[in-house]
Amino acid sequence: MATIFFGLAIADSMFEPTTTIRRQPLSADEVKTIVGSGRATSACNASHANTLSALAAKHGIVISAQGAPKVALKPGDSIVVMSVRGLPRLEGTAQYSDEQIAAATFVFGKWTVLS
Repeated sequence: MATIFFGLAIADSMFEPTTTIRRQPLSADEVKTIVGSGRATSACNASHANTLSALAAKHGIVISAQGAPKVALKPGDSIVVMSVRGLPRLEGTAQYSDEQIAAATFVFGKWTVLS
C-alpha cells in the first residue's frame, strides 16, 4: 500500500535520482480528508508545533509534531506539503495570535512518485 506523508518541505533526498513526480494542488478540505482518514504520516518535527497549531486553528487539520521519520518515497507514495504565507518565524515559546492566524494563507500540494 502506498504511503502518504505530511510535511512542510520536500528535499531531493526523498526521491530516487531517476524518479518522475507529479505535483497537484490540494484544498484544505482535501487535506483534512486525507489526514482525518489516518492515512498520513507526519514528517514534522517538534519545531513545527506552532505552525501545526495554527493549521488546526484555521482549518481544523490536526497533525502531530513528532520526531520526523526519514522519508524515502517509492512509486505510488506521496507527500502532502504545506506552505504557509503570512506567519512570522517564532522563537522560543512564543505563539501566533488569532489575528496572525486569520491573516495567514495555507497552501497545499501533493507530490506523488510516478516511477
